[in-house]
Amino acid sequence: MLRALSLALWGSVLLQSAISGRLDLLLRAVFHPLVWTSGGVLLLLAALELRAAARRFPRRTGPGPRVVLLSCAIAVLVLAQPPRPSFADLAANRDSNLLEEPALSFVLPPAQRSLTDWVRLLRSEPDPSLHAGDPVRISGFVLPVEGDRPQLARLIVRCCLVDASPIGLPVRWPEGGPDPTTDRWMAVEGVMGIETRNGQPRSVVIASRVRPIPRPRRPLEP
Repeated sequence: MLRALSLALWGSVLLQSAISGRLDLLLRAVFHPLVWTSGGVLLLLAALELRAAARRFPRRTGPGPRVVLLSCAIAVLVLAQPPRPSFADLAANRDSNLLEEPALSFVLPPAQRSLTDWVRLLRSEPDPSLHAGDPVRISGFVLPVEGDRPQLARLIVRCCLVDASPIGLPVRWPEGGPDPTTDRWMAVEGVMGIETRNGQPRSVVIASRVRPIPRPRRPLEP
């Protein structure tokens, strides 16, 4: 019975994560069907376990009662207190380089570029003068940077948060605008400018309009 309960609880954890939309914070959408399927399989195994117990089939070897009880307790805690990842905290402990730098096959018009598009373009064409004055409309979460202004950032993932890599753009925040609080999601409009940092010119977003926005349903970038 305990084994069936453990399987049912962990199946419920996976299905609740999928139904609640929490998977969008943890895993790329292409892998979501695997979670749905795994949750259903665990519930099916729990039902088979109950059926076997009801028919008094010989008990199979497996984890002891203490291990199963611990597993049940952890599953209940996850159901009661779902994880709420802080993207800023995660980004602060990860390499800021992209996992794999893709080749740019084409370049979107400036106003249509996402934050990720801008980062990739600036890495392939790092001369700030090439982009000065281009309009910018981007969104992301506020990432504190030691010794510098907070950046606007995103997380690039191959699979899930485990392999997440942060990317960001320096922003010259407007005076009197919303406070760029860590982890807060912002939509920023402005132009790309040039500033000198440590004796080197760099591109910077000169923001003219900043507004808080809800966290996107799918905040992870492929």
